[in-house]
Amino acid sequence: MRRALRRIWVPVTIRIWPLARLWYRVCGLTLDGGADDIVWYFAYGANMHDSAFRGRRGMRPSEWRVGRIAGFRLRFNLDGSPKGRAAPANISADAESEVWGVLYRITQRELVRLNASEGVPGGRYRPLWFSVEDGQGNLLNAIAYIADGNAVDGNPSRRYLTLLRDGARAHGLSEDWLAYLDSVEPAK
Repeated sequence: MRRALRRIWVPVTIRIWPLARLWYRVCGLTLDGGADDIVWYFAYGANMHDSAFRGRRGMRPSEWRVGRIAGFRLRFNLDGSPKGRAAPANISADAESEVWGVLYRITQRELVRLNASEGVPGGRYRPLWFSVEDGQGNLLNAIAYIADGNAVDGNPSRRYLTLLRDGARAHGLSEDWLAYLDSVEPAK
């Protein structure tokens, strides 16, 4: 029932911007700016792969760049499906680490659609703004998803890990980051 309502509600709110603002306000989030305003989204998980971001999520970014967030680390501390056999990506604060990913330039309207596909508002992830350094050293204000994860990391599924590795390679992320992703053990 909830999914059916969401399938109807999301397309309507994306088309009628004041409804999107109201939906976010009711859920305790803010939605500043207009529907066609440009934002940067930082993908560090499966959304780095075109099959996930462009295919399944239906996003059409006007630009993409390599990005890096300092002071955070990549974790696999969320419960995936099947539970106990897959752990999706998450990030958490760690002053000694960094997370590499892909910066996508999208509209606010696309961000609301992306949020809905990730269960925001109301799901596991929360959208937060980060200062992200692009490949040329420019700092950009970008939104990324973060969740309250488990204390102990699990292992991502082989399929999920392949999306991360292939997406990172396709977008030219650093060799060190590619080596790190290659070192991650998939779930058995």
